[in-house]
Amino acid sequence: MTTDANSPSAPSARVVLVDDDPLVRAGLRMILGGDRSIEIVGEAGDGLEAEEVVSATQPDVVLMDIRMPRRDGLATTEALLAQRPDLRIIVLTTFDADDMVLGALRAGATGFLLKDTPPERLVRDVLAAAAGEPTLSPSVTAQLIAAVATPSAPGDGRIPDEPSARRTCARERLARLTERELEVAQAIGRGLSNSEIAATLFMSVPTVKSHVGKLFTKLEVENRVQIAICVHDAELD
Repeated sequence: MTTDANSPSAPSARVVLVDDDPLVRAGLRMILGGDRSIEIVGEAGDGLEAEEVVSATQPDVVLMDIRMPRRDGLATTEALLAQRPDLRIIVLTTFDADDMVLGALRAGATGFLLKDTPPERLVRDVLAAAAGEPTLSPSVTAQLIAAVATPSAPGDGRIPDEPSARRTCARERLARLTERELEVAQAIGRGLSNSEIAATLFMSVPTVKSHVGKLFTKLEVENRVQIAICVHDAELD
């Protein structure tokens, strides 16, 4: 959605850019700033600076580099969402199998994008994130989890190497679901879209959407990615 040039209404998305490379930030600013629905309200070169900028500007969306000096994108995502659970954070990475991306998604990031994402897709996903929609395609969800969901090295300060504890916790959460809701959750874990789930489980798309909404509430998650991670941790996918 693009704001009409004569409309006095505010932009649909207020965005902060967080990346330690000034050239990357300049490129993002040029791409996103060209859309009238988006306003770049701040920039930061590392995670510590990002906290200050986000506090001062109160954006809707943060584009977050995952690997930065002083404080990385994972720790910064956790810190920002602890202060503002409604904040939409899209992590940026050069690698589509970055182990830190999974950590950020576990922490509640809305999704992730590669830094070479086409401009039109970048704009579309930022606006979708601001509207509360996922910015990670179902197929990429499955690929990412399959690629990087391995135990972290002990003592790395990120995801604890406790697969059995994660499995137990995930299974306890999934036990809250009805049989049908569990089927939908497992389908999301396999990377299926709503239409694919509808066809596979012989339901209408609106019914699938209703089940997904209940999963968000019962599993206490913010997006489909976290549903898929829960299913993966429970070893039910």
